[in-house]
Amino acid sequence: MAPTALIMNIFVFFLLVLFSAGASVSVSANDPFVQCLHNELSSSTDISKILYIQSTANYTAILEARIENPRFNTSTTPKPVYIVAPTKESQVPATVTCAKNQGLQIRSRSGGHDYEGLSYVAEEPFVVLDFINLRSVSVNRGDNYTAWVQTGAVLGEVYYAISETSKIHGFPAGFCPTVGSGGLIGGGGIGTMMRKYGTSADNVIDARLVNSDGVVLDRESMGEDLFWAIRGGGAASFGVVLAWKIKLVDVPPVVSVFNISRTMEQGMTQIVSKWQLVGEKCNENLFIRVRLQAVDDVHGMKRTVLGVFDSIFLGTALELLTEVDQCFPELGLKPEDITELSWVESIMFVAGYPLGSPRDVLLNRIPPMGNFAFKGKTDFVTKPISETGLEGIWTFLLENVTAFLQWDTMGGKMSEIPESATPFPHRKGNLYNILYYVDLQSEEGRGLDWIRRLYKHMTPYVSKSPRGAYINYRDLDLGVNGKKPSYFKSGAWGFKYFKANFKRLALVKGMVDKENYFRNEQSIPPLQTLTVTR
Repeated sequence: MAPTALIMNIFVFFLLVLFSAGASVSVSANDPFVQCLHNELSSSTDISKILYIQSTANYTAILEARIENPRFNTSTTPKPVYIVAPTKESQVPATVTCAKNQGLQIRSRSGGHDYEGLSYVAEEPFVVLDFINLRSVSVNRGDNYTAWVQTGAVLGEVYYAISETSKIHGFPAGFCPTVGSGGLIGGGGIGTMMRKYGTSADNVIDARLVNSDGVVLDRESMGEDLFWAIRGGGAASFGVVLAWKIKLVDVPPVVSVFNISRTMEQGMTQIVSKWQLVGEKCNENLFIRVRLQAVDDVHGMKRTVLGVFDSIFLGTALELLTEVDQCFPELGLKPEDITELSWVESIMFVAGYPLGSPRDVLLNRIPPMGNFAFKGKTDFVTKPISETGLEGIWTFLLENVTAFLQWDTMGGKMSEIPESATPFPHRKGNLYNILYYVDLQSEEGRGLDWIRRLYKHMTPYVSKSPRGAYINYRDLDLGVNGKKPSYFKSGAWGFKYFKANFKRLALVKGMVDKENYFRNEQSIPPLQTLTVTR
């Protein structure tokens, strides 16, 4: 095992020891929440093994272990009254029932890769349900290659389990292996194979969910309306997902990748301009992501913008070279730029692991680059941005901030699936999506000002009516739930995430959780009738 992987695995083992060690200070049996858990669970359940309160020794370590955005880990950040880390799925309904009975909100944390910290922060008394112990991935070859994935499994664990079973199957999901599968699928899930197979949610065939009454439902018992809503509508608005049943997809035994960098001086602007025109039209087996960031040149004398073109192609190097020569010759791809790998190795490549890394690095639950305070925002682009417009964006990147833009090409299967198929509506007509990211470590105020100014600057260049956004890059700048249903107005955050699907989501919410127990700053509000208009 590589030294880095060994260190990471030791750290993960330490976290699991913390979660299994239980509270060193006994919890009071007179506590109403604790008493409720005693009554709901079997007499053989040792609650101290799954429950952490602020007076217990391990509480802070457990809470902070999976906060991946330190921006939401300050002395003034609201903390949960209780953390429950269930070891059995049957303990989750009891937790929901007891929290509801005691007037406590629920925050479900599957991975912690949370742009606004809503899985572990709330403005009212709350319980964190941490799923680190419920993370199994069971691949079934005899069921046309499906898998049950518990919500606490991170994507790396999903990819690893698939690769242990088959070399010619995969799953279309996110880029970062430390993202929790529960949250990613609940918000849709875009990734390197979306042009071939659609989103993660498009490939879900069943689920187990705990509703606000503490009842466990599957697809049949929850009904198709709720099953539709949780696959891309933000599942935490409707209940607590225990596990997803996913359909694995075919991948070839050989997958080809490349990573090419170009600066402004090397014609990067013209290459990006062409990429906008052809990216979504190329063969659906080809995915090309562009990452843009300001850098200093090798002599440290001149600051420029670097464009890095990452690609995964579901096929051989020769097939990839032929396809790029036909649809995107401006990139100047050469045979020596291409590496042939297995599918799971290509996932590691895109995640930033060095070529030749052992597969078990996917089992690490710590981001490869570490945890940094950050702010993210998102957009969708429907018309190519002119070279003059691109140069205006480069001007922002050249400012003295640590930031990057990530542009993911769409098209292919994404253009064929109807907007209403799942709540994720950003399908036909979108050339690519944009992630704006700024590191807030050094100067938070300046970084926030920068990203908000850039977002405003981008208004003429991105989707309109409404301006689209991706819920898995959640952004509270877009608005939050208020006491009045102003969020049904045209252009409000719900329409940005879900477009016309927002009203259907609200109707489903009104059917299954009309008391709005499962709520957060941007949860789906319950709607009883279609009396409001966009």
